[in-house]
Amino acid sequence: MFQKLVNLNQDLKQLIDKGYAVAVDSTNNLVIRDIPYLDSKGELKIGAIVARLRFIDQFRFEQEDHQIYFAGEVPYGLDGQPIQNLAGGSCSIGLSKSCDDVVVQRSFSNKPRVLGRYNDHYHKLETYVGLISGPAIHKFQANPYTFRVCDEASPDPIFKFRDTLTSRSGLADLCEKFSDEVVAIIGLGGTGAYVLDFMMKTPVKEIRGYDHDFYHVHNAYRSPGRLQEHEFGKAKAEVYLERYENFRHGLSIKSLYVDMSTQNELADVTFVFVCIDDGDARREVFNLLIDLKIPFIDVGLGLKRSNTGALSGMLRSTYFSNDKAEAVRQKKWANESEDPNNLYKTNIQISELNALNACIAVLKYKQLKGFYHADAESFNTLFNIGSFSMVRELSLDEN
Repeated sequence: MFQKLVNLNQDLKQLIDKGYAVAVDSTNNLVIRDIPYLDSKGELKIGAIVARLRFIDQFRFEQEDHQIYFAGEVPYGLDGQPIQNLAGGSCSIGLSKSCDDVVVQRSFSNKPRVLGRYNDHYHKLETYVGLISGPAIHKFQANPYTFRVCDEASPDPIFKFRDTLTSRSGLADLCEKFSDEVVAIIGLGGTGAYVLDFMMKTPVKEIRGYDHDFYHVHNAYRSPGRLQEHEFGKAKAEVYLERYENFRHGLSIKSLYVDMSTQNELADVTFVFVCIDDGDARREVFNLLIDLKIPFIDVGLGLKRSNTGALSGMLRSTYFSNDKAEAVRQKKWANESEDPNNLYKTNIQISELNALNACIAVLKYKQLKGFYHADAESFNTLFNIGSFSMVRELSLDEN
């Protein structure tokens, strides 16, 4: 893979031919090790330069901007003063484990005055190395051109296309919180299909989906993705696997009814989304997940006609933690029996509401993992469609 990057990016090839110790990190950063510089005492130090890459496609990239990041102390000149024309400041960015020896401490900004940008990465790196390493080269005959072979860029273990969003947003440290997560989605109906779609773009280690039903016309009106006419009549599991398997690794979607007899399917699962509208089936799944001590979120959606004839109703997202699952269950926020008068049993489901319900559930999951900030622990969230108001249950002691 690294050689293909070299073949398709002339500036990368120039850097390697010059002798730089080049690596392309899976976080979409160019890493140049073995960069000599002088510290405040005039002693020789070795640092590393990191530059963000903007990928055009799977293998070709261009410059993100004129800045670089530096792993090392502030570089000094022969006069004992910090090198001029290196604006910037202290900062850090996350790199992958293969580059964890490179600890970014600061950024530098030296913008070309005439063109306003560098021609390419070769022009950019040569300019910065001249500024940073020049004094060390002069004083110690230090050599930044070591021709050292560094770790080659390895394929992303999760996604089949480069995750440029994470690197461009500087979210690598937060995304790492999902690295050991194995998430199951039970039920791929309206809301479950959107949960699956959102989780597909989340860098969890593995996703397992389960639904024993078939894909019909009504499903097409409340599920994401492009509709293919040949999908009608197929198992939902087959449809969604075909739709998403080209996007990521670690994906398994099975046509299966989940109950106590299928508990082996949930081996190693760390979190579950329960997206089923049958109370009896929900009760079986709750028994299974609580017995296995797997935390989960259950969703519900209920609509009915109001006095004006327009639709009204509620969206519900309920979190069952390992230690408080039974206490949450006793609140009976989620129906576990077939009650014809239960609001959440009505069959009216509309795509924007399914998507919003899935959004609330996935947002809650990401709060639990520390990706999003949560100002308080909550167990049950209700969204009123008519008033656009949201109510959260923050305590299990309330009546």
